Amino acid sequence: MSSQIYRSALRTTRALISASRSSPLLCEGRGAAVAALTTFRGKISTVSSFYEKADNKNAQRGWISSALAVPAAAYMLYDQEAHAAEMERTFIAIKPDGVQRGLIAEIISRFERKGYKLMAIKLVVPTKEFAQKHYHDLKERPFFDGLCDFLSSGPVLAMVWEGEGVIKYGRKLIGATDPQKSEPGTIRGDLAVVVGRNIIHGSDGPETAKDEIALWFEPSELVSYTSNAEKWIYGVN
Repeated sequence: MSSQIYRSALRTTRALISASRSSPLLCEGRGAAVAALTTFRGKISTVSSFYEKADNKNAQRGWISSALAVPAAAYMLYDQEAHAAEMERTFIAIKPDGVQRGLIAEIISRFERKGYKLMAIKLVVPTKEFAQKHYHDLKERPFFDGLCDFLSSGPVLAMVWEGEGVIKYGRKLIGATDPQKSEPGTIRGDLAVVVGRNIIHGSDGPETAKDEIALWFEPSELVSYTSNAEKWIYGVN
């Protein structure tokens, strides 16, 4: 269920709960709301028509209880979802070929246009020993030495990006490892041709992101701030 539906349900619930404080009739819906958690489990139904169907006091009471139950259940589920969908951070690096080809602005703009937030950035020339630490999980592969030679062959633009779902979707923005298999519209699909020069790296999971950020950046180099655009990206009012 999309975050938009959750947020819509949250606003509805707040309004109904606020009204219930001044109306004994609406108060009865609170108990039904708790019971509804078992029934609805993430299914949010519309309540916009219940007013029309409430022909008398008893019918109105029943419809109000039902109407309160659905968004209240959604409110609790939204609360859980909000904790599960906390902002993530991922490590993104423009490799020496991307830097040398003048693609820094193009790549950064794609992450910015998506709505992700830049938290750290620096241009470095890694040593081969450092590159070996970065690619440590590939040390048994026959191409390991070549990877490390290439990563340490020139400047690398190291970055940390933050956003909801940035790890998984950041990989989608980047595209498949082999540019020939990357979809048009992705960074590699549009800007790279061969695997050995695929211009960019992105963390492939939460643990990898955590380790790579710690490897490339000191904690003091990470900046935390609130972007003025966030309310327009996430709809938080």
